[in-house]
Amino acid sequence: MAKHKVSRSVVVDAPAKRIFDIIASPARHAEFDGSGTVLANLFGPERLRRGSEFGMDMEMFGVGYRMTNRVVEYEEDRLIAWRHFGPHRWRYELEELSEGGTRVTETFDYSRGYTAFYVLMGIPARNARGIERTLERLKAVAESYRD
Repeated sequence: MAKHKVSRSVVVDAPAKRIFDIIASPARHAEFDGSGTVLANLFGPERLRRGSEFGMDMEMFGVGYRMTNRVVEYEEDRLIAWRHFGPHRWRYELEELSEGGTRVTETFDYSRGYTAFYVLMGIPARNARGIERTLERLKAVAESYRD
């Protein structure tokens, strides 16, 4: 694992396009979020692109809040990442496998600042657990839909 990044991967029995369509739809984020923090999409486009902004209704430790995110990395059907006011990024990378299916890697990248604070607060370990649950849920959602 790279320094100041938390990544987990799962192989999904679905084409990259189907998975990317789910991730690139902010209205669906609560459907596959495994962290328990994403409640609903407040605003934004139906489909994210580089530079898109979208707002989410969130909750952590019983406290509700709203978050605006902006897509900062984007490659159709392969890569999408967003950030909010903080320097960290949430990234999804999709790789179609020759034997079938797609490897999906989700990364919490906190290498751009606040690293000591994140470690002190236990955020990398908590986010690792959330990423694992998110990938399980994303896999279930993507595999339940058939073209």
